Amino acid sequence: MTHQDQPNRRRFLEQIGAGAAGVWAAGAIAPSSAQAETAAPVKRSATDLVPLGDSGVKVSRLGMGTGSRGGKIQRDLSQADFTKMIRHGIDRGVTFIDTADNYQEMHERIRPAIRGIDREKIQIQCKIPHGKYDDPLKELDRFRAEVGTDYFDTLLIHCARTADWPEKEKELRELLDTAKEKGLIRATGVSMHGLMPLEAAANCDWGDVRLVRINHNGTKMDGPRGDWNEPGDIARVTAAVEKMHKSGKGILGMKLIGNGDFTSAADRQKAVDFVMGLGTVDAVVIGFKSPAEIDESIMRINQALAKADKS
Repeated sequence: MTHQDQPNRRRFLEQIGAGAAGVWAAGAIAPSSAQAETAAPVKRSATDLVPLGDSGVKVSRLGMGTGSRGGKIQRDLSQADFTKMIRHGIDRGVTFIDTADNYQEMHERIRPAIRGIDREKIQIQCKIPHGKYDDPLKELDRFRAEVGTDYFDTLLIHCARTADWPEKEKELRELLDTAKEKGLIRATGVSMHGLMPLEAAANCDWGDVRLVRINHNGTKMDGPRGDWNEPGDIARVTAAVEKMHKSGKGILGMKLIGNGDFTSAADRQKAVDFVMGLGTVDAVVIGFKSPAEIDESIMRINQALAKADKS
C-alpha cells in the first residue's frame, strides 16, 4: 500500500464505522448479551409515570389521596395548607391525585390547589357512589365543574360491597362507558371493600382499573365478611390482584399504611416493601396531611423498589 492510499483507507474504515453505529442506533444490530448485561439498569422511583394495565392511562407510581377518614384529615387543613401540600407533591413528581364525591368538600379543595397547572401534567381520579343518583352523567358534569377539569383520567364505581355488584351496577357501568366514549373520562373501573366484591371484580371483564386494599399484614384489607376491622385475607387478596393484573387491569393499591394505623416507621416500610415487591400493583394512593409525609413516602417507595430490583 502506498502512502497515498492510506488516507483513502482511513476514510473507508471511518465510513464503515459510522454506518455500523447508525444501524446499531436504529436497532437493526442488537448489542451482544455481554454488552446488554453491563448496561446500567433502569432505576425505578416513586415518581415514575407508570401505565395502569392496558388502560392507556399513565399515572405517577405514588398518588396523593384526599379521603383519609372520609376526607376529614384533609378537611382539617386550611385551604392554604392543603394547596401547599398538593403543590409540593406535584413539584416532587407526585402528579396523581385521588378524590371522590363522598369526600365532602374535596372537589372544591382540589380546584384552587391545581389552578394554573398544566392539566396534561397531572392525573386525577374520581369515584362515583353507586345507587345514589338518578342521573349519574349529570353528576359527572358536576364533579368536573367542582374540580375544575374537563375530564378525569380514571373514574371508578366507589366502594362495591357485594359479590353481585357487576350485575347490580350494569346500568351505571354502561353510563360510564358512554362517558368514556365522549372523552369525559379516560378509563373506568371500581374500588372494592370486601373479599366477595374483590373476587367478583377478578372475574369481571368490565372496566380498566381496580382500586384494591393491600398491605403486609391485612390491616383494613378485605376479608370474607367485608367488615371494616376484620383481618384481611392476604393470600386471597393477592391471588385476586394477580389474576386481575394478568388480565390487563390497572391495579391501584390503597390502605398501604393501614388507613393510618401504621404509626411506626418500621411498619410503614414493611408495608411498602411488601406491596412494591409483589410486581402486580402498578401504583398506590396514600392520604397525606403534610409535605413531610409525601417526602417520607417517596423515600420509602424508592428504598422498596431498590430492594425489589436487587432480589
